[in-house]
Amino acid sequence: MDCQIRSATLDDSAAISRVVIAALRGTNSQDYSPEIIAQVERSFAPEAVSALLGKRKVFVALLGETIAGTASLDGNVVRSVFVDPAHQGRGIGRLLMDVIHATAVSAGVGALRVPSSISAQSFYAALGYQTIRDEFYGAERTIIMEKPLAG
Repeated sequence: MDCQIRSATLDDSAAISRVVIAALRGTNSQDYSPEIIAQVERSFAPEAVSALLGKRKVFVALLGETIAGTASLDGNVVRSVFVDPAHQGRGIGRLLMDVIHATAVSAGVGALRVPSSISAQSFYAALGYQTIRDEFYGAERTIIMEKPLAG
């Protein structure tokens, strides 16, 4: 697999939106109700993704010219890590997280937190993140996890 990670641009907004929505429908829907999936989808419409690009460090994973995954860093918080279900299980998420970790270390971040979905909890645990607590947004359960970084 020849996967390249680069910073996202505004031109990537629609493709990032497609990846996130595909992952929500294909993976997260096993752990969350259709109502919660629909609510989260609205937060990742192309216009919303464009707005996030100005607030966070957003990265994309490319397979050739195709965006297959995305992840972002918001200070010391990892956000919006999604891989298209057609490409999950191939190490793309791990590559994205390697870039997130390196970016955080170079920015002097001592520990990262991630508000994990139920679906991604085991992924983050395999990367060394520890569960701190659960948070609930209505019926939506999010697992807050943390990992110290070696500087």
